Amino acid sequence: MNEQECISLFNSMYPVFFEREGIRALEEDQVFDEMILPLNGFDPQKYDKKLESGISFGFYEGSMETIRKAVEKVEPSWVPYYGEESRIYCGYVDGEIASFCLVEHPGTYCVGGREAKIGAPGCVGTVPEYRCKGIGLTMVERVTQILKDEGCDYSYIHYTGVAPWYAKLGYETLLRWDRNGVLQRP
Repeated sequence: MNEQECISLFNSMYPVFFEREGIRALEEDQVFDEMILPLNGFDPQKYDKKLESGISFGFYEGSMETIRKAVEKVEPSWVPYYGEESRIYCGYVDGEIASFCLVEHPGTYCVGGREAKIGAPGCVGTVPEYRCKGIGLTMVERVTQILKDEGCDYSYIHYTGVAPWYAKLGYETLLRWDRNGVLQRP
């Protein structure tokens, strides 16, 4: 996609994004990425981290209070996004929540001149005591495969400050932005 197509996709998915109070209140030097991964060529073996024993993954079936406590440890502002109707996928260590994300289907949008179904892992986090073990990225890899299995053409990462982390799975930056708007495409 060219730069204008990337900006058009972003604006169609997140209209009036830069008018939001929370975005305007970001620090001047904060820069974030929007990332995309075509799922037709997604290889779930690209990231092959050997995990410790006792680690498992699956859709969350516990109480909302428990998942919200885990989310609060990572990013308190995300707690409201974890509602009763949310599809939540988690990584677990011996049954305890280690990582989590929302599994979303934002809709169908024009990508590269054609209509495409987009899925998205959202509000991705790993509880501090479980970081740097490969759990979070393995979880995102599994959610990306789920999105592909559900018929999505692309997986989209919105509003991230850890683009190199997602790039390990093949996600590419579409555009970068700060509180003032879209920056030049990388």
